Amino acid sequence: MSFPTPGQPNAAVSSMLSGNAQDPGVKAVQAMAESCIGKSVMSGGAGFALGGFFGMFMASMAYDTPYAAVGPNQVPISSLPLRQQLKMGFKDMGTRSWSTAKNFGKVGALFSGIECGVEGIRAKNDIGNGVVAGCLSGAILAKNAGPQAMAGGCVAFAAFSAAIEAYMRQPADE
Repeated sequence: MSFPTPGQPNAAVSSMLSGNAQDPGVKAVQAMAESCIGKSVMSGGAGFALGGFFGMFMASMAYDTPYAAVGPNQVPISSLPLRQQLKMGFKDMGTRSWSTAKNFGKVGALFSGIECGVEGIRAKNDIGNGVVAGCLSGAILAKNAGPQAMAGGCVAFAAFSAAIEAYMRQPADE
């Protein structure tokens, strides 16, 4: 068995590093990443991971974490043993982190899937795709709150998407 020496990778490693476009594995990964379903899954996964970290951070900084009192007896948490205090704190942190992760994942998957679909229908890659996707995503996410909330969600998400798209499409300062 031959091991690659430092500075001289073997042929398989060098073809992977150079991104050989003729490799069927590379083509399959590229096709998956360029499909709307693949983009939605990747965005949902990235949103889930980011949301988990964000939720964990926000839960650790929250003032409304149950440090005052819990249960029907209203026993202050500060009077509980340290181990039980930590257990309750970490349980609260995990619950909040899981909830935020699910929400970020849902928003990421929904927005990127809609944006990809709109881009495919319009056959253009411009700011309009993000605005339409933002409007539709905001309306879909607010559907349980009624038509007025759907309109507000549409306007808010569309404005935010337009601002982000405009910022991301600025020419680079060099």
